[in-house]
Amino acid sequence: MNQTVIPARPAPALSFVIPLYNSAETIGPLVKTIEALQVPGGHEIILVNDGSRDATRQVCQRLVTEARIPILVVEHARNFGEHNAVLTGWRQARGAHIVNLDDDGQNPPEEAVRLWEHASRNGLDVVFGHYEVKQHAAWRNWGSRLTTWMTDWALDKPKGFYLSSFRCVSAFVAREVSANTGPFPYLDGLILQVTQRIGSLSVSHRERLTGQSGYTLRRLLRLWLSAFVNFSVMPLRLATVLGLGMAAAGFLALGVVSYWWWTGSGPAFGWGSLMAALLVFSGVQLVILGLVGEYLGRMFITINQRPQSVVREVIGSADFSDDPRVR
Repeated sequence: MNQTVIPARPAPALSFVIPLYNSAETIGPLVKTIEALQVPGGHEIILVNDGSRDATRQVCQRLVTEARIPILVVEHARNFGEHNAVLTGWRQARGAHIVNLDDDGQNPPEEAVRLWEHASRNGLDVVFGHYEVKQHAAWRNWGSRLTTWMTDWALDKPKGFYLSSFRCVSAFVAREVSANTGPFPYLDGLILQVTQRIGSLSVSHRERLTGQSGYTLRRLLRLWLSAFVNFSVMPLRLATVLGLGMAAAGFLALGVVSYWWWTGSGPAFGWGSLMAALLVFSGVQLVILGLVGEYLGRMFITINQRPQSVVREVIGSADFSDDPRVR
């Protein structure tokens, strides 16, 4: 029996992966701008709707019907987080290189093309966009600097190298990184485990098109924990050093107090000083216990196979009409 063989479409040179969360007001203009780009070898757009509660899904459906280039929309069953959504997009992307950018218009699409050109020209697996001036709130800029400083010793990267969410990766890196199925992914840590062919390019950063950032302090804290707990045992080693330091200070203080008692000199110690010392030592113990508990808790959740993401639906433009992924 003869079967009709559908010829495979050539893969585009560049895929744009955009995680979406409550992006109904911003994603339309951004997609139209990307569609208008001239990319040798062609480009496509992968939109990952990460449990948005506004009209993002309806806007994406309209963009698919109006598409001028291949557009694929992946619908998550609920909100899983930005890094989980990017990994979902990487699994769906067909490009030889993939750029992921935010949904708020702060990453200009033409700068994404510059990242791709820089990666192709220099044979790099990853190129991070480095912002000379960031259009973020002061507390987020401070948090970014803190993250850079902490990842200098927690991750295997050049000291002071700026890691941003605006990055271009090769299909090789995307394939290797997206093989990770853990529930707490941290993309930069996963990338640095795969390759050291990384670079940086200065790019512009715009004001948001509308609305406010969905990145709260709570989300940033969760991201920091993923960066430092998932990819390094350094926090545990620091806890050990802190415990040894506190123990040494305690023995030193015991020697001083014993000397004062033996010589009959020194101040009289009462309930207040005793309670202060007790609170300090108890606090340190609870911090160390919480740190160990964080490691054990993440191991427990991972062993119980908490899903990294769940895809409810995939819809695509006419270019994906014969694609088995679209359902």
